[in-house]
Amino acid sequence: MPVPLGSVTIGPQSWRDGTARSIRRAESLVRQTRAGRSAAGGRPRSVSFAPMGANGTAETDEYKNTAEEAGLRRDSICKNKTGRPQTAGARFPSGSRRTSVVPFPPASLREHCAAASVAVAGGYMRRVREVEGQLRRQAGRVTEEGTKLERERGHLERTLRSITTNLTVNRRSSEGRSRRPSTAETMRDGADGLLLWERKELVDLKRDLEGALRSTLTQLQALGQSSRRLQDCACERARVLELLPHSASAGGRDSVAQTVRQADPISPFTPECKRLLESSSLTVSQSQLLRESIRRTLGSAISRQNAAHRTVNDGLVKKIAETVGLQQSLTVTSAATRQAVFRKQREIDCIRHSHDRAQGPEYSGDMLSREKLHRPLVQVYQRHPGTQLPEAARLIQGSAVLRRCLSSSEGEQQRLQRACLQLLDDLRGKTAAAQVDAGVVRMRRQLEDRRAVPSVLQQGATGLCSELSTAAACAERR
Repeated sequence: MPVPLGSVTIGPQSWRDGTARSIRRAESLVRQTRAGRSAAGGRPRSVSFAPMGANGTAETDEYKNTAEEAGLRRDSICKNKTGRPQTAGARFPSGSRRTSVVPFPPASLREHCAAASVAVAGGYMRRVREVEGQLRRQAGRVTEEGTKLERERGHLERTLRSITTNLTVNRRSSEGRSRRPSTAETMRDGADGLLLWERKELVDLKRDLEGALRSTLTQLQALGQSSRRLQDCACERARVLELLPHSASAGGRDSVAQTVRQADPISPFTPECKRLLESSSLTVSQSQLLRESIRRTLGSAISRQNAAHRTVNDGLVKKIAETVGLQQSLTVTSAATRQAVFRKQREIDCIRHSHDRAQGPEYSGDMLSREKLHRPLVQVYQRHPGTQLPEAARLIQGSAVLRRCLSSSEGEQQRLQRACLQLLDDLRGKTAAAQVDAGVVRMRRQLEDRRAVPSVLQQGATGLCSELSTAAACAERR
C-alpha cells in the first residue's frame, strides 16, 4: 500500500519551509489578481500540499483552506466559461473579498474597437440621413410652393394679356366712334365718357398687376435659390451616406427636432443647415402670403375689368337704342314734313291759278265782251259823274292779295323743304351713328376672350360688380 506524503520527511526543514512559503506567496498573488478569471476558458493551476513539521496541524488547516478556495475558484471559472468575457477594469461581486483588479485588454480588443467605430459611424450616418431627409423634404416643399406660385404667375400673365386686349378694344372703340358722319354726332356724349372711364380703370389695373408680377418673379427667384441651396446642402450632407442602405428610415419628426436643437458646426446638423431651413420656411411663408394677395388682386381685377366691359357695352347699347328711337321719330317727322310740302305745293298751284284767272287772258283778243272795262254798259253808266264801278279796284286788290299769298306760300314751302332735307340728313346721320355704335359693340363682344381669365378666378370675381356699375353710372352722368 502507498505511503502518505504527510508522514514522509525528505530533505531538510529549511528546504521544505522555503518551498511552502513560495507556494503560499504564489497563491496569495493569484487570489489578489484573480488571473484565472480573466483567462478565456483556462483553469488556474495551483499546486499545494500539506507539509508536515512542528506546526503540522496549522499547516494542514491552511492547506485545506487553500484547497477549498482553489476548488471554489475552479467552480466559478467553469460556470463563467460559457458566459461573456469580462472587460478590462470590471469589478467583482460584492461577496468577494477583492473589490478591484488590475485592468488589462482582452484578446478581442481590435474587434471591439472596430465595432465601436462602426457603431459611432453608423449613428452619425443615421443622424446625417435624418438631417438630409429634413433638407430634402423642405426642398420639396419649396419646390411645391414654387410650382403653385408659378401657376399664379401664369394667371397674372393671362389677366395682363386680357387687360392689354381690352385696352386695344377700348382704343379701337374710341377710334370707331370718332368716324361717325355728322358733326353733331361726333360731339362727346355719355358713351365717350364711359370709354374714357374704362380706359382709366384698365390702366390702373394693368399697373397693379404689373407690380404684382414683379413681386412674383422676385419671389420665384428667391424660392429657386432657396431650393438650390437646400439641395446643395443635402448633397453635401449625403457625402457620408454611400455605405448606408437606402431603404433605411430617415427618422421621424421627433428625432429631427432633437437633431435641430443640437445644432453644432461638427455635428450632423450644422448651423448652415439650420439657417437654410429657417430661411426657406420664411420664404415659403412669404410666398403663401404673396399667393393669397395675388388671388385677391386677381379677383378684384377681373371683377373690375368685367364690370367696366359690361358697363361700356350697356352704355353703347343704350346709346344705340336712343339713336334708333330718334331715328324712328325723324322718319315719322320727315314723312309728315314731306306731306306738308306736297300740300303746300297744291295750295301754291291753286293760288297761282287764281292769280292768273284774276289777271285775265294774256291776249286782248281772247277777252270776252262782258269782261272788258269799256263795254257799252259801263260806258253808259259812267256818263254821270261819280258813277265809278269798283270792279277794277277789286281786281287790282285781289291780284295783290293773291300775289302776297303766293309769295308767302312759296316761302313756307321752301322752309318745309329745308326742314325735310335737314330731317333726312339727320336721319342718315342717326342711321350711320347707330350702325357705327352697333359695329363697336359687335367688335367688343367678338374680341372679348373669356378663356384668357381662369374660370376658378371668374367664379369669385363677382363682389365688386354693383359698386363698379354705380361708379360707371356716375361717370356717365358726368
